[in-house]
Amino acid sequence: MWDDAFPSFLIGLREGLEAGLIVSILVATLVRAGAKSRLPQVWTGVLAAIALAMSFGAVLTFTAASLSATAQESFGGTLSIIAVAFVTAMVFWMRRSARSLSGEIKEKVTGALAMGSGMLIVTSFLAVGREGLETALFLWTTARAAGESVGPMIGAGVGLVIAAGLCWGLYRRVLKINLTKFFTATGAVLIVIAAGVLGYGLRDLQEGGVLPGKAAFAFDLSQSIDPSAWYTTLVQGVFNLMPTMTWLQVIGYVGYLAIVMTLFVRGVRTAAKPAPKPAPAPAAQPNGEQAPVAKDGAAEVASAEEGPAEGEAADGDAPETQPTAQPESASASAGAGRKRPAWLVPVAVVAVPAVVAGGIVAFGTSKPAGAPTIAVSEKECGKGFTAPKPGRQTFQMQNTGDKTSEVYLVDPGTNAVYGEIEGLAPGTTRDLVATIAGGSYAWRCVPTGGKAVTSAAVRVSGGGGAKAVVPVAEQDLAAPLRAYKQYVDHGLATLTDQTQKLSDDLAGDDLDAARTDWLTAHRTYSSLGAAYGTFEDFDKKINGRADGLPDGVHDKDFTGFHRIEYGLWHGASAAELSGPAQQLHDDVMGLRKAFPTQAFDPGDLPLRTHEILENTLQFELTGDTDEGSGSNLATADANLAGTQELLNVLRPLIAKREPQLLASIESDIARMQKLLDDAHHDGTWTPVEKLDATTRQRLNGVTGQLLEHLAPVPDLLEIRKSA
Repeated sequence: MWDDAFPSFLIGLREGLEAGLIVSILVATLVRAGAKSRLPQVWTGVLAAIALAMSFGAVLTFTAASLSATAQESFGGTLSIIAVAFVTAMVFWMRRSARSLSGEIKEKVTGALAMGSGMLIVTSFLAVGREGLETALFLWTTARAAGESVGPMIGAGVGLVIAAGLCWGLYRRVLKINLTKFFTATGAVLIVIAAGVLGYGLRDLQEGGVLPGKAAFAFDLSQSIDPSAWYTTLVQGVFNLMPTMTWLQVIGYVGYLAIVMTLFVRGVRTAAKPAPKPAPAPAAQPNGEQAPVAKDGAAEVASAEEGPAEGEAADGDAPETQPTAQPESASASAGAGRKRPAWLVPVAVVAVPAVVAGGIVAFGTSKPAGAPTIAVSEKECGKGFTAPKPGRQTFQMQNTGDKTSEVYLVDPGTNAVYGEIEGLAPGTTRDLVATIAGGSYAWRCVPTGGKAVTSAAVRVSGGGGAKAVVPVAEQDLAAPLRAYKQYVDHGLATLTDQTQKLSDDLAGDDLDAARTDWLTAHRTYSSLGAAYGTFEDFDKKINGRADGLPDGVHDKDFTGFHRIEYGLWHGASAAELSGPAQQLHDDVMGLRKAFPTQAFDPGDLPLRTHEILENTLQFELTGDTDEGSGSNLATADANLAGTQELLNVLRPLIAKREPQLLASIESDIARMQKLLDDAHHDGTWTPVEKLDATTRQRLNGVTGQLLEHLAPVPDLLEIRKSA
């Protein structure tokens, strides 16, 4: 929580200090002008700005909550980009304006005094409102990135309280701060944080389908970094850097940081070497004192210090500048004839933003006109459901029970699914959009830990065709699971013989044979990709990487295929590798013995059709796992073979539901296989880094296209409960 709080603390401190300085200067100017009776107008504008910021935050929160998951990703990503733009502009503006802030505010206050009370309210409202809106937007963005709101809210609250204390100290002349240096230092930190927010926003836009490259990962350290470690939490919470990032995220992060930080530092250096100017003579104050001269960014401090101090206008002394008090009297006399309550204007300006926000939330998140509300629970499943009209329809699904539930719109005769919602929490309502055609429809409610319930069916006449998914039950995957287990068991038997041969090669001091037999064994293991999740700790021992280990490739816990690969291609002797090879063989034998008793979730089969090649794109086709053999494409070829085997056992289920999808997948596999075959000559595989740019681009493109066609398979073959 505290890691998530830091970015919000910093923005609360900066924005709070910026807004507080403006308010301090407003108050100090009015007090010194003898217009203390006008202070309520300043506070009215401040309260209105706070109400606007809070209302804006409410609109963001509740409007986003009413969107679909994909729309939420796009909405959040867009606002993240906007937040980065605002923060960047704020950082540069404050760096540039810190020295002259007090003078600008004094000019505005003087003009507002001459134009009446309304203008003074507007001046304070605009001065504080901008900071409030920026704070609300940045808080919403950081809370969404953190996945929780407590930490960011606490951080922002602490920052605002400290900012208020600093402003009070400046106003009362008990504290001095070089604000130019303060805003420069915090600005540099905020630029780094904003780069992380930009990366997070780009990922959201990719997840929402707005930007491409969703599966084009630059790196994936999730298997080598402990997600619960304090340093991992700190980096993720403060900088929004994740163990897995796409190329677009990395380019956006690095590009933003390089460009913006360079411009910021260059601007700081320029500001630090101003052109010499003749020093103006100090102006005499009405009491005979000399005005404080700004030095090294302290101009704003001196201005803020012009408030009541040691008898100055604190006890009702005569105003120092009479002319500015005259407009107040004129305004008061003009309004004497129309008495109105003193509280009316403050209440109005504070209430208006809240009322407008309430209207936006109420009407912006309300259900579409004519959308029926359907109850979801064990006792009331489908209550409120009547025969809908043909065409695209929106249903409001409201969980009226006490358990989180899944709900499906089904054809009760065939159990075909037309629409679904997963994880509908008690008391919540979400939209379900489905296309309705002629046929029978019913609702199926599946409470967590409860019994599936199907509502009464309704009949719809007319309309065109509606696409439905034939559900998959656990027993439907029983035969494919048995077939795949047999495939894995046979592969492990073969692998045991191959690792024994590798160990024998090294025991006989035959390094050339060991390199050949290493690749053969590693390809066999790589073709068993769908079982990786079932292998438990054995996979880390057999195929673990050095990433994240304290001593890297020399760490004592670096074992398995990649440990031996590093030694074989980096000059290690056979004697040095005999121990790791024997350990690899023992681990493979342990896996073969344990596999029949390991739990293999049937739902993992459809999921792995996509995940095997997703890992291939991340690790093999980037050369990330190469420890010297240059055999990443050989491993990719084995991964493709493993995917084909998995599709073979699932083929009857896919063909029954989406035959055209299966044809597209097979076409993509053939294209990828040809590109891999072209990189294999006389038993030697071309290293990834030695592929020409065109071939590498084509290979990545074909793999990405195949992944897009494989992506629907897990949803298509998802296990769904039936009544």
